[in-house]
Amino acid sequence: MIKEILVKKRSFFRLFFFLISDIILVFLSVLLAFLIRFEGSIPERYFLNIAGLIFFSVLFTIPVFYFFKLYFFSWAYVSTEELINLIKATSLSFLLLTATYFILRDHHLFSGFPRSTLFITYFFIFLLCGALRFAKRIYLEIFPRGKREEKINVLIVGAGNLGEQILRGIKSLPKSQYFPVGFVDDDPTKQGILIHGLKVLGKIKEIPKIAKENLVEEMIIALPFGSKKIREAVELGRKAKIKRIKILPSIGDLISGEVPLTRLKEIDVEDLLGREPIDLDRKSIADFIRKKTVLITGAAGSIGSELSKQVAFFSPSLLLILDQDETGIFNLFNDLKEKFPKQEIKPLICDIRDEEKIKRIFQEFKPQIVFHAAAYKHVPLMEENPDEAVKNNVFGTEIVGRAALENGCEKFIFISTDKAVNPTSIMGATKRIGEMICQALNKKGKTKFISVRFGNVLDSRGSVIPIFKEQIKSGGPVTVTHPEMKRYFMLNSEACLLVMEAGAIGKGGEVFVLDMGKPIKILDLAKEMIKLSGLEPDKDIPITFIGERPGEKLFEEIFNEKETVSTKYKKILIAKLAEPDEEKLNVGLENLKKAASEGNKEKIRKIIKDLIPFYESQENKTE
Repeated sequence: MIKEILVKKRSFFRLFFFLISDIILVFLSVLLAFLIRFEGSIPERYFLNIAGLIFFSVLFTIPVFYFFKLYFFSWAYVSTEELINLIKATSLSFLLLTATYFILRDHHLFSGFPRSTLFITYFFIFLLCGALRFAKRIYLEIFPRGKREEKINVLIVGAGNLGEQILRGIKSLPKSQYFPVGFVDDDPTKQGILIHGLKVLGKIKEIPKIAKENLVEEMIIALPFGSKKIREAVELGRKAKIKRIKILPSIGDLISGEVPLTRLKEIDVEDLLGREPIDLDRKSIADFIRKKTVLITGAAGSIGSELSKQVAFFSPSLLLILDQDETGIFNLFNDLKEKFPKQEIKPLICDIRDEEKIKRIFQEFKPQIVFHAAAYKHVPLMEENPDEAVKNNVFGTEIVGRAALENGCEKFIFISTDKAVNPTSIMGATKRIGEMICQALNKKGKTKFISVRFGNVLDSRGSVIPIFKEQIKSGGPVTVTHPEMKRYFMLNSEACLLVMEAGAIGKGGEVFVLDMGKPIKILDLAKEMIKLSGLEPDKDIPITFIGERPGEKLFEEIFNEKETVSTKYKKILIAKLAEPDEEKLNVGLENLKKAASEGNKEKIRKIIKDLIPFYESQENKTE
């Protein structure tokens, strides 16, 4: 409370200071204009003209400056954006004053008025008001705070727009810990040039030499996300024994378009995958989400929580976050309220298998869009507990889907998986049945049911990334199932943005497939993570092979190659799947419900095989 009062008080004094300063500067500008026009000796008959010009200049300049937000900025961060606004504001003020002059030129205030003083006045208004606003920025450029010896020598990789923003951020921070020594960039046209006074010292391949010559302690990579040069820069940085290597967040993390220094993060394995940045139609996503009531099930999970943040950015009228994990929902709710204080959010604790409560939630809130992310996803665990996988992934989906249908929901987006393709696991098979349920429900009303498949999400709970991190932290060994095992990987933020895009373009009944790029060997991933920790694979940290676990494949398919149709978005495809036989599906679901309630594992697998002929369980393989 006290802090808010102090901030408001400081803002008021800053506004008051600039208002008074601008009035004084306008007054000085008019005087200077007349002094220059009459070579230092102003005839007495023009004193009334001076008073009139001061009055109208203040009358037009101050409100126009206010309109262009020239009273609301940080001195230290003033940039070309404020300069452009200043040019616009002074130009508009000048036009208003000129128009007033021609309207009132016969009035005694402007009688015999020297028109050249109008131009000179606004030249000085621009010059003096601009100088006032850039004064602190210039001072900090010349006299940076903090002792040179206390700062960290930093090398910026990339002399493009991102690199320039990083340097500008460093220079504008009064107490920045960094001392930039230079840029490196492979663009031949940038070699040797100065950017804000900082030189491009050479190319990326010269990092070891440049780092040694300039005692570089930290390196900031300011290259476009997915650039193939990132891996090269990291490897050369390691070779140069640079203590810390940082990078800008991915596109999903920077959805607001800002590149603040506080968002820099330590280089991680996801930054080395070389995935191309996704090209999104943000307008279609915004039109899809904005001012709608959106429900996200499984909101406390890895996908659900990221999806909640991405949806909140597009300003729904109400965001409903639902999960049975009370701690997860509590933490997510607090995080969302901190990031989006104006967004209305309703946390809901509920098991998706609780049909009565799900119905009440839909009747009360009438969600227009549902992202159904709630699911059991751990493959080996679901092999041991197929009854729970069926209850949650199959019948939980049916319960939420029917509630959406009965309450006039516009779109229902089911989050599926690559494991639903030719499934060999209970988890994948139950997800495929979930897709079939959505296909069947899509025919029954106005609600559009859409499924979206993608592979492994980096750093999600239970994925190999956090497991490897813990194993490396404890000194190893790092356990890999098979030397040839491959998986598709996608960033959490990227996956969620593509899910929203698919939801926006979906017309109902589709199973969308997200282009996951090229599959990655789990062994290569393990080695890369060990190197990121500053250690050597098999030398400092051993790697052991433990064999495939129940339900696992050596290679996951996202789709059968001949079974997809492209969309206008190159990263989103549509799987061509046969419509399920509704009668057979209903009979199968009834039998599956009974088998799950009995906990009959063998019967569950047999019924799933009847529903999905290409399902191959581990038991079938070993028979």
